[in-house]
Amino acid sequence: MVLPGLRLWLDPRRVQAPPHHVFVSHAHSDHTARHPEPVCTAATARLMRVRLPGERRAHQLDFRCPLPRETDGVPWRITLFPAGHILGSAMALVEGDGPRVLYTGDFKLRSGWAAEACEPQPADTLIIETTFGRPQYVFPPPSTVLAEIVRFCRETLDRRETPVLLAYALGKSQALLRGLADAALPLALDESVHRYTRVYEELGQSFPPYTRFEPECAAGHVVLSPPGSAKLEALRASGRIRCAWVTGWALDRGFRFRAKVDAAFPLSDHADYPELLEFVERVQPRRVYTVHGFAADFARTLREMGIDARALGQEEQLDLPLAPARRLRRGARHAVRFVPRPQRKRARRALRPRRNTGRS
Repeated sequence: MVLPGLRLWLDPRRVQAPPHHVFVSHAHSDHTARHPEPVCTAATARLMRVRLPGERRAHQLDFRCPLPRETDGVPWRITLFPAGHILGSAMALVEGDGPRVLYTGDFKLRSGWAAEACEPQPADTLIIETTFGRPQYVFPPPSTVLAEIVRFCRETLDRRETPVLLAYALGKSQALLRGLADAALPLALDESVHRYTRVYEELGQSFPPYTRFEPECAAGHVVLSPPGSAKLEALRASGRIRCAWVTGWALDRGFRFRAKVDAAFPLSDHADYPELLEFVERVQPRRVYTVHGFAADFARTLREMGIDARALGQEEQLDLPLAPARRLRRGARHAVRFVPRPQRKRARRALRPRRNTGRS
């Protein structure tokens, strides 16, 4: 996604270099690439070095500290606020002479065990991620879900089997690990979960005791692992295990059977449907653009509530003025543009600096 008038890319999957500006909301692989000069939080920069080794000069911002920028003589600034998704995840507030634009990235309003509390900001235009943008996605209280997870683990250990909690290595596993602190369960972390957990500890997070997961030593432990781990497959072949997937999609009917697991628990780092509605209410935008997940469904819901909302999708381009009025009078326009993968190469050529022809 890009604001062409400012040459500001929001969580692009393709590498962008100066004179383009890049904002990375958090360190999950679907929001990052090897950008040489991303704008992000210090925690995101540290986690990106683990996921994407290499040299880069990240513009590391503290929350609530504006960074002045300029594009073709047009001044603007970007300020980061906590998004509540994973450690260091951020929303971006972009301000110039035009409307205030808030881009959420992935977020949640519920308090988390291993992430900063979300801080919605008033804005004229809201670009919101809508992963769970349908009414059926209402998550139960995290404490209730956690109690069910603990019960699953203890029952499995009592049966002399190994409980395996399947969760993303970055973010979900650390939240789950902290949530299990009071359960006094013997915990073993898959290599990738272990690696990111150590970074969390370097960044000031604390966790209950754990060991590194090895298939031959798994008996008597609760294993935290991402799906598809090589060592997990070795454990499947060598012993008795019971697997539970920890994901918001566990709310879907039949998910457990499709995923071929013994249990599924609806614990998510994303906002559910009521939180999405609450977030829009707190931001009070004049216009809303929805992206990802059930974007069209949620945009339709907002329009039925009298809110100007549209889903950004394939080949969809919408006007979003972010330049001083004098530039707009000369015919320059700025748009928020969602760039589908097959068209990104053409889009990059189209966005290169050129003479002002009156087009965006």
